[in-house]
Amino acid sequence: MDHSGNHIDQNTLDKLGITAAKTVNWNWANPVLYEEAVRRGEGEVAQGGPLVVKTGQHTGRSAKDKFIVRDSETEETVWWDQNAAMTPAQFDLLWADFKAHMEDRELFVQQLHGGADLDHRLPVNIITEFAWHSLFIRHLLRIPTSEQLDGFDGEFTIISLPSFRADPARHGSNSQTIIAVNMRERLVLIGGTSYAGEIKKSVFSILNYLLPKKRVMPMHCSVNAHGTEDAAIFFGLSGTGKTTLSADPHRTLIGDDEHGWSENGLFNFEGGCYAKMIRLSADAEPEIHATTKMWGTVLENVVMDPASRELDLDDASLAENSRGAYPLTSIPNASTTGRCGQPKNVIMLTADAFGVLPPIARMTPSQAMYHFLSGYTAKVAGTEKGVTEPQATFSTCFGAPFMPRHPSEYGNLLRDLIAEHKVTCWLVNTGWTGGPYGTGNRMPIKATRALLAAALDGSLNAAQFRLDDNFGLEVPVSVPGVENSILDPRSTWADKAAYDAQAAKLVTMFTQNFTKFAAHVDPKVLAAGPIA
Repeated sequence: MDHSGNHIDQNTLDKLGITAAKTVNWNWANPVLYEEAVRRGEGEVAQGGPLVVKTGQHTGRSAKDKFIVRDSETEETVWWDQNAAMTPAQFDLLWADFKAHMEDRELFVQQLHGGADLDHRLPVNIITEFAWHSLFIRHLLRIPTSEQLDGFDGEFTIISLPSFRADPARHGSNSQTIIAVNMRERLVLIGGTSYAGEIKKSVFSILNYLLPKKRVMPMHCSVNAHGTEDAAIFFGLSGTGKTTLSADPHRTLIGDDEHGWSENGLFNFEGGCYAKMIRLSADAEPEIHATTKMWGTVLENVVMDPASRELDLDDASLAENSRGAYPLTSIPNASTTGRCGQPKNVIMLTADAFGVLPPIARMTPSQAMYHFLSGYTAKVAGTEKGVTEPQATFSTCFGAPFMPRHPSEYGNLLRDLIAEHKVTCWLVNTGWTGGPYGTGNRMPIKATRALLAAALDGSLNAAQFRLDDNFGLEVPVSVPGVENSILDPRSTWADKAAYDAQAAKLVTMFTQNFTKFAAHVDPKVLAAGPIA
């Protein structure tokens, strides 16, 4: 094999049995990868210099195509109710076919860190067949210094081959697409998809498996801080405002998606951001919008005029899930270290399309664990085929697809850390007010920002609170700069009886969803749910 680049480590590939690739490009820098991606026709350059790529059939994660090898390492540690299993024999066949597929191909290798905490970071080798995938993951993970690359020993290896096609009969897959995770062999194989998010989320899944054993909490969340202290954690599923609300010009952004909580404080798993681009507003999200005009940003499935090279962020013809990947240095007030102190506030974001939940509410530690395990948000009509009215979505721990262990492990660890560090917890509804989707209006982002500012500066704790009739949460009666009426969801509905009926329906949804956790939580957490 021919090798080029920096800190070439042929022994790493030899140990994996990768010996017949045509060329291996090691740790190429961003400009070289950018040029190569354009030269190979993998992407096009838009005005301002972002690289625009299309991912074809797969414009999001292939959740039904992800498997974990079930063996003595994972039999008792993985939550098999949520994670699909693959036999060691099936993985061995897949791995043999992956190695054969790499013969005579050009490969790109990046040696990167998952995690900014120097005590808990994961060294990982990322092998791709696309130059733009290599650029993408350099944006998303943490790039070692030249000194750190000397003797770099990757604990895990992730290999992405979009041109590979899995065989369901041979590999046990559900389709020609495959994401196979082998915890014992420290190996992840991704085939049949060009969606780069699979690489990023594989690192997240690995850390979610490894860190709880060290009493480090892995979290699908964003984090910001006032300097390096006064930190806040933002949990939330896609579309709830996790990235938007954490990008606050008055606070330092630690990261927008994946973090750990250790004895040292909070730390970003990543070195960049992976933000939704569809209908991105320059007024509401100026820092993120600015990255769409920056050199080197990778834009997935964003529509571009072929002549003028102008972007149309409102055009969803390629994907509703259009994305942009860029380094944290693209955000003006982002942390360079990816680390901060212990948090003072935990915010759980939900986009309640039923218009029932208040815009902000304070939670006890037990209520926080209840809502963390529930992971509630709601889909709105038109987002998926067949969705004609709001539908409740419960994604455990605000990231069930990436949580290999049982949710109670993460929930108990979170509750312990909240109590240990005396953290204040808030539930924030960024969804609808004045009625459900189609009748009411989206919660004004100005009001949400004002409520969050009061929560984060501590002034909201001095407010007068009432108990919510449906969920037993503490809801402020008045907050400076926010209309009092919006704080009481029922008062914003013209039809009060319709609100009561919708609230009762949502309470039932929560209660039914939580039955699967009843045997795994203590009575205080069970009692922290909605008021029947």
